[in-house]
Amino acid sequence: MIFFIFGKSQVEIPRVILIKKISIILFLTFFANLTAQEIQIPGFSLNGIKTPVKISAIPDSVNSVYLTIIRNNKTENFKLFVKNSTVDTSVIFPSAGNYKVRLNIPGEVYEEIRILPGWFSVIPPLVAILLALIIRQVLVSLFIGIYIGTILIYNFDPVEALLRLADTLILNVLVDYDHMYVIVFTLLIGGVVGIISQNGGTEGLARQITKLAKTAKSGMIASWLMGLVIFFDDYANSLIIGNMMRPITDKLKISREKLAYIVDSTAAPVASLVIISTWIGYELGLIAEGLKTIGSGENAYDVFLKTIPYRFYPIAAIFFVFLTSFLERDFGPMLKAELRARKEGKLTNDDVEIKTLDLEKSKIPGEKKANWINGAVPILIILLGTVTGLVYTGMLNLEAAGSTNYSLQNIISHSDSYKALLWSSLLAGIVAVIMSVSQRLLNLHDSMNAWHKGVQTMLFAVIILVFAWGISKITVDLKTADYLISLLSESLNPKLLPVLVFVICGAISFATGTSWGTMAIVMPIVIPLASEVSSIAGLSAAGTTIIIHGVISSVLAGSVWGDHCSPIADTTILSSMASQCNHIDHVRTQLPYALSVGAVSMLIGDFLTAYGLNPFVAIFIIFALLYLILMFFGKKVRPDNLYD
Repeated sequence: MIFFIFGKSQVEIPRVILIKKISIILFLTFFANLTAQEIQIPGFSLNGIKTPVKISAIPDSVNSVYLTIIRNNKTENFKLFVKNSTVDTSVIFPSAGNYKVRLNIPGEVYEEIRILPGWFSVIPPLVAILLALIIRQVLVSLFIGIYIGTILIYNFDPVEALLRLADTLILNVLVDYDHMYVIVFTLLIGGVVGIISQNGGTEGLARQITKLAKTAKSGMIASWLMGLVIFFDDYANSLIIGNMMRPITDKLKISREKLAYIVDSTAAPVASLVIISTWIGYELGLIAEGLKTIGSGENAYDVFLKTIPYRFYPIAAIFFVFLTSFLERDFGPMLKAELRARKEGKLTNDDVEIKTLDLEKSKIPGEKKANWINGAVPILIILLGTVTGLVYTGMLNLEAAGSTNYSLQNIISHSDSYKALLWSSLLAGIVAVIMSVSQRLLNLHDSMNAWHKGVQTMLFAVIILVFAWGISKITVDLKTADYLISLLSESLNPKLLPVLVFVICGAISFATGTSWGTMAIVMPIVIPLASEVSSIAGLSAAGTTIIIHGVISSVLAGSVWGDHCSPIADTTILSSMASQCNHIDHVRTQLPYALSVGAVSMLIGDFLTAYGLNPFVAIFIIFALLYLILMFFGKKVRPDNLYD
C-alpha cells in the first residue's frame, strides 16, 4: 500500500485509485505545458523577406514540433527542432495576404500575421523625399510620410494611424535616450551661440578670421579648415561651423547654400574617418560583432585602420569641398546660387539680404570692444571638454567592465559620446554667462535672454529632427532595409560585393535618413555574406580578407554618401539650419556634387580595388577625375559672369 500524509493522520488509498489520479495529474500537467506554449511573431511583415518566429515554453521531453502555415485553406508544414525549450526560426512568406501560423499540438496554439507587398515598405520614405523636393516643406513632407507608414502598420485604418502617430510613434522617438541627448545638446549649443553673439564673441572671432578671410576664396577655405579642426563629432561640427562662419561668409558674399554644403560635406566624412571621434566606438562595435560571426581573430581597431584608405567617398567629399573653394568653380544649382549671391547680393532664394558686419563699431552695450576671447573660450570648452569627456567615460566604463587595457583605442571605443557632448556644451554655456557678466558686457538678465533666444533658433531644427527620427522608425518597422537588401543582393561575384554594398548602403541611408542606422542594419549581414561568397568562389585567405575589408569600408562610406543625398537626414537638416539656408535649397545644390563624387568613388575606388588596384593609386585617380569634372563642367564664380 502507498500512503499520502495529511497533517498527522494517515489515509490508505487503493493502488488502482492512486494510479488513476496520478495519470490524470500527469495528463493535465502535460496539457497545461502545451497550452502554455506561445508563438511569438510580428503582427505584419513583407513577402519575400525572412520573418522571425519564436516558440517558447516547450516541455523538455519534446525534441521537435510541427509548424503549419495556413492561407486560403492551403497548408504547409515545417518540422522544427527544439533547443533549450524554444524554437528560433524564420519563415519567408511567398505572397501578400493574411496567414495563420499554427503549432500542431492539443489546444491549437496559433497566431495570425498580415503580409504586405515588399514594395509598400519604400512608399513612406519615398513620398517624404519626393514631397520635400516638390513642395519645399520638409516638415509637412515628413509628417505625410510618417502618416502613410502608420496607415500601413495599423491595418489601413487612417483614424487609428493618426492617433498612434501622436501617442505612440512620436513619443517612442522622444523617449529614446540617444535622441534626448541630441535634442538637449542641440539646444544647449544654440544657447551658447546666442550668448556669444550678444556679448561680442562672434563679432570678435569674425574680426580675427576676416583678417585672413578677406576674399570669397579664403572665406570658403577657412570654413573648410574649421570643419577639419572640429573632427570629433558631426553634430557639433555642423552647429558650430555653420553658426560661427555664417557672418563671415555673408560679408564675403558667399551663398548660404555653399556654406551649408561646406559644413555638411566636412562634418560626417571627417568624423567617420578619424580615430578619435564620437563615431569610432560605434563603428568598432559593429565591426567587432561582424568579425565574431565569421570566427575571425582580427582586431576590430586594426581592421578599422586598414579600411580607411578604402573609404573613398568621405575622402573624396572632403577633397571636393576644398577643390570647389580653392578654384572658385561650381556647376549646376550651386553655380546659380553663388552667382546670385555675388551679383544680386541675395544669400538665399528667399531674398535674405547680405548683412555686412560692422567691424568698425561694436554693438556691445556700453560701447565695449568686441573680444574674440568671449567666443573662442566657450567653443574651446566644447572641443576640449568633449575629448576629455570621451576619455573620462571610456575609462569609467573600462573600470566597470574590469578591463585594465587603457590604450587610447580601447578608451575611445568604450566612451559615451553623448554624455561628453552634453557636459561640454552645458559647461560652455555656464562659462559664457560668467564671462559676459564678469566683464559687464551683459547683465544676468540679458545673458539669460540671449541664451533663450539662441535656444529658440534651434527649436525648428529639433522639430524636424524628431520627425526625421519618426520616418526612420517607420522604415525600421516596415523593414525597408530588409526589402532593399533582398532586391539588391542577388549577385554572387565576390569582387562586385564592395560596389554592391556601397549602392545598397547609399539607397538605405537615403531612404531612411540615418547613416548609423544603415551601418547597424547592414554590417552584421554583409560581413558573413562576403566571407561565404568568397569561400564559394574559391578565393584565397588573402583575397577573402580584401573582400571583407572592402565591404566593411563600403558600409561605412556608403552610409555617409546616402546620408548626404537625403533630405531627411539629421546632419543634412542640422547643416542647413545652422547655416540658415533653406533646407530644400541645400539638398538641391548639394545633390549633384554628392552624386558626382559618389559615382567616381564607386567606379574607381570600390570597383577597381576589388580587382587589385592599390587604394592610394585609386585615390589619386579619383582626385584627378574630380578636378577634370570641375574644370570641364564648372564655371568660375565671378560677379560679372552671365548665367541663365
